[in-house]
Amino acid sequence: MSFIVFEGPDGSGQTTQTKMLSEYLKNNNYKVFETKEPTNDTLIGKMIREILQNKHKVSEDTLQLLFVADRAEHLHSQIEKRLDNKEWVVCDRYIMSTLAFGSASGVSLDWLKKLNEKFIWPKYTFLLDVPAEICIERISKTRGTFEYFEKKEKLEKILKRYKEIAAERSDVFVIDGTQTKEAIHESVKKILKI
Repeated sequence: MSFIVFEGPDGSGQTTQTKMLSEYLKNNNYKVFETKEPTNDTLIGKMIREILQNKHKVSEDTLQLLFVADRAEHLHSQIEKRLDNKEWVVCDRYIMSTLAFGSASGVSLDWLKKLNEKFIWPKYTFLLDVPAEICIERISKTRGTFEYFEKKEKLEKILKRYKEIAAERSDVFVIDGTQTKEAIHESVKKILKI
């Protein structure tokens, strides 16, 4: 049983790696709960998605408070009970997203840390290190439209923040996200010793 999170700027491949690891674990008879933030099935998660799709405008502080509220509900209603049930939880984005995206947008990093301090940290966080221009290229190929944070300068700032936060923690593993998805997956398995 373990709590694992994949992080990185938009277009870094964290969704792909979340799915690959979840599938691998399921195929090897582990009990797995695959999830993501912001959530898709809650009122707060839906509100965040609409803001990210530029359908509504809110202040940076408000957006980060919504992410934190979504996380509180996500932990309470889904993650904690799965961990209590000895399941592996594999999550696409979590606390580090709020710290990196929020602080790169001008919100106080100390305030964001304070807002998240009561939440459990994952046992393993994998940060996919991918330059902004590659992220933009990938997004334009797969989706074609760009969301709130998906501008080159913004993504550069976000990646810089991610690396600064990762340097403070021994449970964050930075992986070169420009490798093939299979090579990244192998690196993840090696770190997890599975």
